[in-house]
Amino acid sequence: MLEHGGRLHRAARDYGIALADWLDLSTGINPVPYPVPDIPLSAWHRLPEDDDGLAAAAQDYYGTASLLAVAGSQPAIQALPQLIGGARVTLLSPTYAEHPHAWHERVLTTVSDCAADIEARIDDTDVLLLVHPNNPSGACFERAQLLDWHHRLAARDGWLVIDEAFIDCAPQHSLADQAGRPGLVVLRSIGKFFGLAGARAGFIMGPDDLLRALADKLGPWTLSGPTRHVVAAALRDQTWQAATRHALSHAGTRLEQLLRQHGFDDPRGPALFKWVRHPDAAHIHREMAHRGILIRHFDRPPSLRFGLPSDSAGWQRLDAALAALNLKDTR
Repeated sequence: MLEHGGRLHRAARDYGIALADWLDLSTGINPVPYPVPDIPLSAWHRLPEDDDGLAAAAQDYYGTASLLAVAGSQPAIQALPQLIGGARVTLLSPTYAEHPHAWHERVLTTVSDCAADIEARIDDTDVLLLVHPNNPSGACFERAQLLDWHHRLAARDGWLVIDEAFIDCAPQHSLADQAGRPGLVVLRSIGKFFGLAGARAGFIMGPDDLLRALADKLGPWTLSGPTRHVVAAALRDQTWQAATRHALSHAGTRLEQLLRQHGFDDPRGPALFKWVRHPDAAHIHREMAHRGILIRHFDRPPSLRFGLPSDSAGWQRLDAALAALNLKDTR
């Protein structure tokens, strides 16, 4: 299995620090999750049913009826190469590692997260796969540019696959409302913005024939009854969504400023995380872990991803740990 953030139990064992004493900033998940409502006994007792209101809530939230609920985006990521043709696949580097892993049997080309580099490849690829905003680099692209790439790919039966796991903080950049067009697939997650990673819920949006094929492949009851109840409530709660976007925007700006203050030159990323390059990334990762703060380390390029603390104590602890590293004095 590939490495992911959130391996807190392993970190506790490796560093000899009790689980409760960690500040986990390794995942990019909203540290203040949606307040889960009471779950009726019937959601536990009865088999899930498709007409329970979840589809309607998702259609309103995402702006399309061309969608399918899945147990997180991971099953869709793994199944898409079996449902989409095309020998040549272009991806960003670095990017979310599950995507190149899923497409490893195709001819893979990686490009930087610069739009000009993608543009140079667009007419020589069959599938363009973008994480948008990219994880971990945070790169974003103009909506008009994305639609142009899709148009050019679809004109020759190619595909644009976009993983929008971190886009809920800025939904105006999403292509979800374009779902249903030939050659366009959009993946969305409930785990990041809503902070409900443990629910294992997400949606795939695309042409109806692709969704039917995926539904047949995954089989019935991909989401449990309790998960469906909670996700429907979260998708309908526009008041919570608006307040959370505002709070996360401020928190993301605060994190960027804090990282700059402590010697990181170019923090990048959406509100939920910031990514920084640093030649001593591995050392910084270890030093933070020795202080009970778990962040995400990447080898290529040497870099770190910081998520958001959940409260003032967490912010103070992060500030103190970064100050102790004295990065500004070692540049």
